[in-house]
Amino acid sequence: MIVISSCITGIKCRYNASSSYNKKFLGSIKESYIDICPEILAGLKIPRKPCEITGGSGEDVLNGNAKIMDNEGFDMTDQMIAGAKKAIKICLENKVTKAYLQSKSPTCGYGKIYNGTFSSTIREGNGIFTALLIKNKIKVFEIE
Repeated sequence: MIVISSCITGIKCRYNASSSYNKKFLGSIKESYIDICPEILAGLKIPRKPCEITGGSGEDVLNGNAKIMDNEGFDMTDQMIAGAKKAIKICLENKVTKAYLQSKSPTCGYGKIYNGTFSSTIREGNGIFTALLIKNKIKVFEIE
């Protein structure tokens, strides 16, 4: 079983009510999959304010050393962590072995995320859901 970011499957769940539908990628998938959006599991609305990790990476957020803030300065850390924990629970219950996630997201980003300044600047790091997947030895792949 694999997990795919819901936005990649065509669900309009991104912060701006869009998707990142990837027909070519989905056509190549042979395994059964679950689509997950940790931000929707967090109870966030569509559309919503964009959020970025400030002060570190997803691992730092989970360790209490960084935050996830929206572009108006509201702290979304607790909600986002709650959504990521619900998502990882679903993955573990379904014996997920691989994850294909949307790039740059504060939850799903793998290898690169926005830097927390809302300036479209990218830096190295993982989102919080990705950090939980890696911690649980689930292989992660980025889809742009």
